[in-house]
Amino acid sequence: MSALRAPAVAPDRRAPARPRRAPLTALPGGAGDSGRRLDVVRAPLQSASGVPFYVLCASILAAALLAALLLNTTMARGSYEMARLQKEVGQVAQDVQERQAELRAAEASLDERARQMGMVPAENPTMISLATGEVVAGPMPEEP
Repeated sequence: MSALRAPAVAPDRRAPARPRRAPLTALPGGAGDSGRRLDVVRAPLQSASGVPFYVLCASILAAALLAALLLNTTMARGSYEMARLQKEVGQVAQDVQERQAELRAAEASLDERARQMGMVPAENPTMISLATGEVVAGPMPEEP
């Protein structure tokens, strides 16, 4: 007995046989004619290499990554600069508030300090223009 197994499905023997091809014959004007003729044909095209395309894709990808890196670095630098400037603005605003508080305190104690120095308020002040020597504002008339 053979170790090979028989196919599970027996081939269909009733299938029509393939028709045989007719033998090739020479055409008129071909190699079988007495005069040989040569035709000029174009050389076959060379298959294009894919390397330039891959280099282009890689360079575009590298340029995009470099641009993203530069943009990210610039944005981070701008963020640090903005934080520094905001801190400086806050410090200046705090200094201005302190100076304004000092000014208000000095204005409130101005009368008292002037009295301590021996000053008295003027009754009717008169102003004279130094350029012309005229009296610009004189004593206010008293109201009846």
